[in-house]
Amino acid sequence: METMLRGVGVSHGVAIGEVRHMGTAVLEPPARQIQAEEAEREQGRARKAVEAVAADLMARGNLAGGEAQAVLEAQAMMAQDPELMTDVERRITAGSTAERAVYDAFAAYRELLAAAGEYLAGRVADLDDVRNRIVARLLGVPMPGVPDSDEPYVLVARDLAPADTALLDPALVLGFVTEEGGPTSHSAILARALGVPAVVALPGAGELAEGAMIAVDGSTGEIFVNPSEEKKGQLEAAAAARRAALNASTGPGATADGHTVPLLANIGGPADVAAAVEAGAEGVGLFRTEFLFLDDSKNAPSEEKQVAAYRQVLEAFPEGRVVVRVLDAGADKPLDFLTPADEPNPALGVRGLRSLLDHPEVLRTQLSALAKAAEGLSVQLEVMAPMVADRADAKAFADACREAGLRAKFGAMVEIPSAALRARSILQEVEFLSLGTNDLAQYTFAADRQVGAVSRLQDPWQPALLDLVALSAEAAKAEGKSCGVCGEAASDPLLASVLTGLGVTSLSMGAASIPYVRAALAKFTLAQCERAAAAARATDSAEEARRAAQAVLSGE
Repeated sequence: METMLRGVGVSHGVAIGEVRHMGTAVLEPPARQIQAEEAEREQGRARKAVEAVAADLMARGNLAGGEAQAVLEAQAMMAQDPELMTDVERRITAGSTAERAVYDAFAAYRELLAAAGEYLAGRVADLDDVRNRIVARLLGVPMPGVPDSDEPYVLVARDLAPADTALLDPALVLGFVTEEGGPTSHSAILARALGVPAVVALPGAGELAEGAMIAVDGSTGEIFVNPSEEKKGQLEAAAAARRAALNASTGPGATADGHTVPLLANIGGPADVAAAVEAGAEGVGLFRTEFLFLDDSKNAPSEEKQVAAYRQVLEAFPEGRVVVRVLDAGADKPLDFLTPADEPNPALGVRGLRSLLDHPEVLRTQLSALAKAAEGLSVQLEVMAPMVADRADAKAFADACREAGLRAKFGAMVEIPSAALRARSILQEVEFLSLGTNDLAQYTFAADRQVGAVSRLQDPWQPALLDLVALSAEAAKAEGKSCGVCGEAASDPLLASVLTGLGVTSLSMGAASIPYVRAALAKFTLAQCERAAAAARATDSAEEARRAAQAVLSGE
């Protein structure tokens, strides 16, 4: 009998196939005591296993490229954490086997993450994956992960580790469903980059029977178990209609009545440029520069290395716009040379611009590298700071840009509610705003963007979040300046139309989402978008906001 379940749709498209579950996690190793003379050998085994797993993660990252590479390199850094290795060796000296010492050391590290205000709780799945890989290697058993199958299937898991998601084969994995995660989790972001339909935060996903036939609608978040032939036909027809609309929609982003809305790409480095160009991106709305800094957590990259990487991206958009976010470190992206190691709550501490202002030489080098990279190019370079809280922050950043001789527009990211509430004040110092809806939702609702249990509050349709977007857009319009959105909210075609109605002047997203958003905007006039935005803001929940906007735009 056909039944319908609902999670959170995070990657467009429809997948129909049999369920295959992710390989089970490594079992807990037995607590066997070793003799003192065995300790040195066990410590050597542990070190070799750690290095092998770190090397494997780095290799997977190199193969995947783009955002996946940065995520996997961060996992490799977890594996090689010197304090963690010291704890492993201490436990072995006390009589534990290598595998038990790794298991227990990671368990202690896990508790530390949970105690850090839960901001880092989203890294727990990544940490568990690293632990399982090291323990599996020590035990000599297969790595947990994507199942082997000759036939295409829908992958179901509690959560998907970045190492698994990054190298999914879209020819075999038709789509995936997870019990945990949220719309801005690593799994969701990587699914969109792969173009694989995905639904996350589905309660009871692990109870779906192996081999059961399911249909996954990554746009609506609906899962149909044992779908009827009629339902399959409806879903496939809807997917075909979406593809036809995509193929018919080309050129710059604009509403049906010609109101232009530049559609830009979010990228993590030069590896992402080709996909952005192929998708018809009109430029880059968010160039995350962290990837350059993750190779070595103890030292910042040289100015020369930065210049080379930045110029590769700038040259790809000769007449376009490239918005570069300066290094956003801290919280879940700690760097030894930049971020404090003993903060009780890193999410609310020294991160983003705060870290850079505490280390002006790092900011100065990055801004100087950007200035040199742009020399002789016709690209429209814009540079923005993350985690701007007020006018003082905005002024400090703009002053640093001028001192570095940077010929570009200077902007501020709106990720903290105070920045939205005082946007006109901030715009006295900078030339544009860019809304990072992922972090803005996180700070508005005190809801970690990686924790599935609070994904309801991470939904970008939340009316309170729409109110903050509207405040920012209205402030920018009053000052004659621009206000874009570069958070994952822009990748939802329906929400993109609402954001346009709120007054947002550009939308930036993963390259795979650009055709969907372009096609959606082309169906509606600016007035329709404005009415949908007003209807969404008049509601009291994310689900009501979505339905209200849909009703306006569908003419119901």
